Amino acid sequence: MKLSRIKTLLGLFLAAILSAPALGANTPLPGTLNYVEGKAQIGSEDLSAKSIGSSELQAGQTITTETGRAEVLLTPGVFFRLDNNSAAEMISPSLTNTEVQLNKGRAMLEVAEIHKQNDIKIAQDGATTQILKNGLYEFDANDGAIRVFEGKAQVAAKAKTKDLKGGRELNVQRDPVLKAQKFDKKNQDDFYNWSALRSRYESEANVDVARYVVPGGYAGPGWYWDPWFSAYTFVPGNGIFYSPFGWGFYSPGWIGYAPAFGYGVPYRYYGRGYYGHGYYGHGYHEHGYHGNAVAPRAGVSAPMRTAPAMHSQGVGGFHGGGRR
Repeated sequence: MKLSRIKTLLGLFLAAILSAPALGANTPLPGTLNYVEGKAQIGSEDLSAKSIGSSELQAGQTITTETGRAEVLLTPGVFFRLDNNSAAEMISPSLTNTEVQLNKGRAMLEVAEIHKQNDIKIAQDGATTQILKNGLYEFDANDGAIRVFEGKAQVAAKAKTKDLKGGRELNVQRDPVLKAQKFDKKNQDDFYNWSALRSRYESEANVDVARYVVPGGYAGPGWYWDPWFSAYTFVPGNGIFYSPFGWGFYSPGWIGYAPAFGYGVPYRYYGRGYYGHGYYGHGYHEHGYHGNAVAPRAGVSAPMRTAPAMHSQGVGGFHGGGRR
């Protein structure tokens, strides 16, 4: 590589670091923007890649998307994702009382870690859903549906309270008795797959941070900024936490269990293609991205789906232009 090319790349990297939050530990509040693509706003503020990590959804403010999607951090380990043509209002951004109201469109909530002190609620259509366990939750204000892919929630609506477990949904618009129904968890659409891809990249960022950044500046469990991925990622306090999509979030003491690039490990991909077959990837590569960076090692159990990871640069849902 020519010297001029190296200098250019170094300059871009330094510019990205200087324009981003500090390397490593930070304390972003619930409501901090972690990713945006397409057209989106907080109030009258147009959001862009430069807004990531700095723009915050304050109490009473609304984030809206048109042809675009956005991701907002809630409590550490909890990601709130908004689909196209959607709107959500922050009711309370407190760490112990976190509530978001979905006013239009669809949202997905990924919960990799939740504590009994957390009180996380999603409101829509006159119903309030309290999140009780780690898992994956979908909310659709267009048709009134609340779905639990994995986990457990409690829905309060129409003077009734209903528990909702994995594989069940309620319709708070059309069902007056709020009877939980089964739904097909494998019937996934583009928004689900986009959210799965975001989870995949954030797990990859966790490996970067836990391996290279945290050892010299660990400040306990929480959100940590990764300048290479231009986003916050979750670093737990101890052990390995798996996202509801099966991707690992490693604590510093357990980062040695993150497989090195190119090594094949068992995985199951609960998406389009593979499902629960214990497929072994041997030096798997997908479109130039090295696999298995964050999939669990053999013998390490994952409560849900696992698959080989991608180490990407500006592709399909993570960088989106990054901080330049």
